[in-house]
Amino acid sequence: MIPRYSRPEMSRIWTDENKFAIWLRVEVLACEALHQLGAIPADDLKRIQKRARFDVARIDEIEREVNHDVIAFLTNVAEYVGPSARFIHKGLTSSDVIDTALAVQMVQAADLLIAGVKALRKAIAAQARKHKLTPMIGRSHGIHAEPITFGLKMALMYDEFGRALARLETARETVRVGQLSGAVGTHAHLDPKVETYVCKKLGLRVAPISTQILQRDLHAEYLAALALVAGSIERWATEFRHLQRTEVREVEEYFGKDQKGSSAMPHKRNPILGERLCGLARLIRGYALAGFENVPLWHERDISHSSAERVALPDATIALDYMLSKLEFVVRTLTVFPENMKRNLEMTHGLIHSQQVLLMLTEKGVSREVAYRVVQRNAMRTWETGEHLKDLLSKDPDIAQKVGPADLDRVFDLKTHFRDVSRTFKAVGL
Repeated sequence: MIPRYSRPEMSRIWTDENKFAIWLRVEVLACEALHQLGAIPADDLKRIQKRARFDVARIDEIEREVNHDVIAFLTNVAEYVGPSARFIHKGLTSSDVIDTALAVQMVQAADLLIAGVKALRKAIAAQARKHKLTPMIGRSHGIHAEPITFGLKMALMYDEFGRALARLETARETVRVGQLSGAVGTHAHLDPKVETYVCKKLGLRVAPISTQILQRDLHAEYLAALALVAGSIERWATEFRHLQRTEVREVEEYFGKDQKGSSAMPHKRNPILGERLCGLARLIRGYALAGFENVPLWHERDISHSSAERVALPDATIALDYMLSKLEFVVRTLTVFPENMKRNLEMTHGLIHSQQVLLMLTEKGVSREVAYRVVQRNAMRTWETGEHLKDLLSKDPDIAQKVGPADLDRVFDLKTHFRDVSRTFKAVGL
């Protein structure tokens, strides 16, 4: 399930080696707490602390016989510890170990994802500042609207991934919770002090109440946060893909010297990373749905959630880690074409200033309805003839009697659209 391009730090979190290491830590910490409560003799605790270890291959071998992963793990640990192993797992049930360890893994994964978002925002900020006043056309419905700057577009991206960062930090806190409460959550065979001790040592909060498991709305919220971050990645990958279209070509993904774009067409330079990111976002949304499906379990626990999240949680975190890394690369190495942005700004022969003209006429005392009709009439002629809107307006008697050449020069100036850029940058923390 691990993509071959995943970063090793994230993949390592979901290895059996790391999982069993956390399981072992949970068990040993529980023994320490039980010793403090007088339930385990000091000599036995020392043997457990000194000898407790595991072998993944041996656990797999035992599991093929017993068909139970925790029992296989405990059997293997007992082979190293000896008679003192009778105190290991005292009062616990499998989910006490599995769910508490899973919380640790999710926190570890969240830490890497948070770092990934921070690295991405750093790359975005650099592009935003570099192109703070690089003019380009803003689009609505895919149609030219009014001028913006590429820096403003990147500032918007920076702000969105600030929310992504906050979501991951919240999700990390949501799942940073453990439990050691026994078969149905009543602590019938284990003092709650053990749960408190273990969770504190692991950096987890104690669940105020649990059943045999931690409730899966916690995990669903975590996966939903991942899906939202993936959605933001897809949103901006789609943006860059559109801007790379041949007839637009305002930005372009990095294209290596020896890179090939098509097996048939040597001229192709395709936005392959953006397309890849869009596809992976769909997978993570699917994993989030699996998380929601895991919430309604039978009574104090069934096992229907287990198989789904054994795939969903590793795959979603690994995929998102990969996506963040790749989007950071796309942004950092993005080729920007200011000359093409200028060309596209001028493509519609001044139509992008139509609102400026409309507002100026209303300031001159013309009703909005009349002003709109006059400007639209000339704008439609520009669409049809290719004449510059400014030239048409200067010849329109309904306009000429109200405004002069200086007024038209003023409303066809780009500076009006950019006078608030610095305030906006400050508002988003740039």
